[in-house]
Amino acid sequence: MPLTAKHRIAILLHQGIRGDNGKTGLAFLRYSEANIVAVIDAQSAGESLSQLTGIDKEIPIVASVAEVLTYNPDVLLIGIAPSGGKLPLAWKEEVDRAIASGMSLVNGLHTSMASKYSKLQPGQWIWDIRREPSGLKIASAQARTLSCKRILTVGTDMAVGKMSTSLEIYRAAKARGMKTEFVATGQGGIAITGQGIPLDAVRVDFAAGAVEEIVMQLGQQCDLLLVEGQGSLIHPASTATLPLIRGSQPTGLILVHRAGQKHIHNLPSVLIPPLPEVIQLYETLASAGGTFGRVKVKAIALNTFHLDETNAKKAIEKTQELTGLPCSDAVRFKADYFLDACF
Repeated sequence: MPLTAKHRIAILLHQGIRGDNGKTGLAFLRYSEANIVAVIDAQSAGESLSQLTGIDKEIPIVASVAEVLTYNPDVLLIGIAPSGGKLPLAWKEEVDRAIASGMSLVNGLHTSMASKYSKLQPGQWIWDIRREPSGLKIASAQARTLSCKRILTVGTDMAVGKMSTSLEIYRAAKARGMKTEFVATGQGGIAITGQGIPLDAVRVDFAAGAVEEIVMQLGQQCDLLLVEGQGSLIHPASTATLPLIRGSQPTGLILVHRAGQKHIHNLPSVLIPPLPEVIQLYETLASAGGTFGRVKVKAIALNTFHLDETNAKKAIEKTQELTGLPCSDAVRFKADYFLDACF
């Protein structure tokens, strides 16, 4: 269900611009080609979106759904992901107002919204992204039969920029006229592209099979397949990375890391090993002792959003020296560097 320029989209992003829960909405703002008419965030209402986020778009920020109606939106996209996947009551009331006004809804939360709003107006719809597809099977390493390059982004933590890195390389490949596809595996990527697999909504026995199915579908149409990474092998709560590795059978990996980060976010007792050790971990697991060939980390994508440009370049240079691999920031600088490393 791709969102296009025909839709007039408002993004519900309360406390998501300055807080930790706005990943979905901010990614949609940065990468979607849809027509976004306003952002709803009471905490940042009236301020400049580009100054707050670094996203080069001048879209108004308003305080409520009541205010956003003056921009005539026809779709509300829930761009926040609170802990536990449930909206606070005040934000739930905002969704109620949007539905009552006739707006359709894009919902990336684990909680279904379609079951809560049974009476919709003609033409009004609800898209619950996180729903397990039907007819799933277990994986069987079929992706190895594809001729395309399959590049999977992996990370030292969750929410470090795996999706952004994949999308930036995808953009660079398209700009070169290459036959390339992007496999979205989370609610943000699926909302942006209109297709993909909501991996964290798939039962673990079928997770690798779900990845394999969409990789086989899209991989036959391209020379380069970019697979959006999820989670991290280092994060104690992550279950998504291994199914992605086994289902996509990558020909190469790109490791994403936030510059200077020493431990898992909000878990100071879980330290991130030195990057050479993380590289060895991912290569060993992806290769499975040679069962699946020699799968190498091709480059390091360094997230330097929190640094000024001078210090960002210093961090990139230091990381390149430490790992001996190409390193840059795919969002801040050109992604062509990574595209070249994929081959």
